Amino acid sequence: MIRLCTVRSISTYIFILVCVMMVVPAKSFSKDLETRHVFRIERSKNANIVQYDVQLTPDGKIYAKEAVIAYWIRLAKDGQRKELSSSQRRWAYGFKNKYDAKGNFAILDMKADIGRKIKVHAVDGVYRAETRIDEQPAFIEKIYITTIEGGILPKVQSIGLYGKDTVTGEDRYEKIKP
Repeated sequence: MIRLCTVRSISTYIFILVCVMMVVPAKSFSKDLETRHVFRIERSKNANIVQYDVQLTPDGKIYAKEAVIAYWIRLAKDGQRKELSSSQRRWAYGFKNKYDAKGNFAILDMKADIGRKIKVHAVDGVYRAETRIDEQPAFIEKIYITTIEGGILPKVQSIGLYGKDTVTGEDRYEKIKP
């Protein structure tokens, strides 16, 4: 009899916990952070993209502990979100970032060698990713990586940087050969 009551109590507790988790918004479990898209990486291999988002605190400042996050959007498979694997973060799509609290910006040093750093900061209230494209300051929108598949690892043939000039708003493009 005691065991039956204990099992029922545990089952009831689990049921209530699951119901609460379904009703309470997920945001309350995520430190109240908001994310905003800043740029993406597209590849010639398939339609999947790597999305880069800045994380913001409730007061609109960049989250110092993890300023930018990156993850897959699997457009080739129903648009599912998937985390990067540790090897993808370490060798291909990851980055090191340094946050400057005084200026409220982050500097990204990409693992994929694009030959420049990316500054994530607010411009007229909108968070943007800024770098140099074709020797001009530009807001980067996407990086397109063309690869040759085969062997153990794909070989990078070229890296295209696409964005908008920070002053004129004109399209900017630069092709990098590794």
